[in-house]
Amino acid sequence: MPSRKLLTGNEALALGALHAGARVVTGYPGTPSTGAIESLLAMKPPDVYVEWSTNEKVALEIAAGAAWAGQRALCTMKMSGLNVASDSLYSVAYSGVVGGLVIYVADDPGVSAGMCEQDSRGFALLADLPLLDPSSVTEAYQLTRLAFDLSEAVGTPVLVRLVTAIAHASASVELDEPLPLPEREPQLRRDIARFTKAGAAICMQQHRDLIARLEEAGRWLRQTGLNALQIATADKGPKLGIIAGGVVNAYLEEGLEIAARWGLDPQTVSILRVRAPHPFPSEEVRALLQSVDAVVVLEELEPHLERGVYVEAHRLGFTGRIVGKLDGTLERVGEYDVRHVVRGVAAALGLSLPPDLFAAETEAERLAAPRPITVCPGCPHRGTFLAINRAIRRAGYRRDQVMVTGDIGCTILGMNPPFETVWNEVAMGASIGLAQGYVHAGVQTPVIATIGDSTFFHAGIPALINAVQHAVPLTVIIMDNGWTAMTGMQVNPGTDEDFQPPGGRRVDIAQLVPALGVEHFFVVDPFDLEGTTAAIQQALTLPGVKVILSRQECAIQAQRRGRRAGTVRVVPENCNLCKLCVMLTGCPAIDLGAEAVVIDPALCYGCGLCAQVCNRDALVHTPG
Repeated sequence: MPSRKLLTGNEALALGALHAGARVVTGYPGTPSTGAIESLLAMKPPDVYVEWSTNEKVALEIAAGAAWAGQRALCTMKMSGLNVASDSLYSVAYSGVVGGLVIYVADDPGVSAGMCEQDSRGFALLADLPLLDPSSVTEAYQLTRLAFDLSEAVGTPVLVRLVTAIAHASASVELDEPLPLPEREPQLRRDIARFTKAGAAICMQQHRDLIARLEEAGRWLRQTGLNALQIATADKGPKLGIIAGGVVNAYLEEGLEIAARWGLDPQTVSILRVRAPHPFPSEEVRALLQSVDAVVVLEELEPHLERGVYVEAHRLGFTGRIVGKLDGTLERVGEYDVRHVVRGVAAALGLSLPPDLFAAETEAERLAAPRPITVCPGCPHRGTFLAINRAIRRAGYRRDQVMVTGDIGCTILGMNPPFETVWNEVAMGASIGLAQGYVHAGVQTPVIATIGDSTFFHAGIPALINAVQHAVPLTVIIMDNGWTAMTGMQVNPGTDEDFQPPGGRRVDIAQLVPALGVEHFFVVDPFDLEGTTAAIQQALTLPGVKVILSRQECAIQAQRRGRRAGTVRVVPENCNLCKLCVMLTGCPAIDLGAEAVVIDPALCYGCGLCAQVCNRDALVHTPG
């Protein structure tokens, strides 16, 4: 019997994969996609292998191997992770699959989770792969199941794309009763012409096969009616066509209701709801163009659909107006909402809208207070940033004279006040490579690279090996808090063995780094401000590659187990409210009272950094 359950988009997608018979699930944590694997790990489904992989490329290769062996597999990542996995994505696409392979990628229009505002539909174009673009939480469940069927029917990997507004949304979803699927025996297929790239003839034939599979996927999708076309019933007045992709479909009804107040006749509107933008729905678009006088194309980020509409319009000789991004009406930046629907319709039909129609929303955005992001109370990175700044100053440099490259994760928060330590951020593991570039550019002052533990495992190791091989004089600071903290405390290879999956082992960075040939290696406790400062200051004077492992567990995880680093007590008579503890540490646990600072015991982890920067003994730290 079908049942209903309140699910997020991530949870719905994960259940869709589970109910479709996925037996292997891999991925790397990255907001907004993280919740998919998190939900499966919490469920612990029997006979399903689920893991957080070292990086997205490895995750895709594991899932592809399972699919080549005939099993159904799901691989999850955020848009930036698809960049990492793309090298293998193209080759796997050329070879096709045996069992179903679905790659879930979460895009982030509006950049609520950081990184680039990337449109992953472009990867489907580059790799000639089908892509499904659900417009709701319910569709995330339904289309994921359909994606596995499509993948096996055609023999190709299939991309499923959610955006943040769906991945993190919640809705009541009707779930089908999962049927017990027959056990699949793993297959070993020896087919050199299909599963290798050994020669130009093989690669070119694989390319032909890939194109043929994409065409077959187009026919398969047309038979499902997934790209739903609704032709207007009115036979008079200017006829408007709307082509809406993905999540924008969720805003159509409300947008059309608003536009109707200012002159739109809903009976004259034809709508194509695109849930499978690649392969491009040419037949449906041509049918729409033949029945309308003007078209509005609504899609977040890049004008992928819109470009295809122009091609089909040219082929048909369509002379009506096409409203979207390419004519300058709508932007290629940010999320879409009801306002974009109304503006597009108004531009296409020449409707006159009141200038203050959306004034309330605009005013609310204007009044929103800026809130710089900082590290959590008790975060060990706070001590590392403080120590870097101190070491730079004690070495005789100003802060603006020493390049400190940053990396993805909690470490990048060092760019914000009060630290203002980190200068840049590119991609996972890039800090160490960037630092080498600055050295080779001729920078004479010390160069420091900062990187987190999970990020180091993800992509930092090759860059460090490169620095060792070429004896590049730089200092690498690995900020090891034991978890993939920024995305929600997932385990990584360096997480303590007690928290690894059953049978898993820990890879200790303290053993790994010296094995790479690093001669100057220090392990410090970032809660020991003086000791950490001294180690960094010494490293800045040494030749070659120096690595400092700043190691202390994430305070959030430690407190969940009832642990604290200690306690901090205020001595009111010694405090003159100089605010040095607040300005240097930026710790949210410290507040200003009438006569002395106040420590919030609910927030304070007891790291003692505030006591170490106080010049008047107004704060006393007692180790835990």
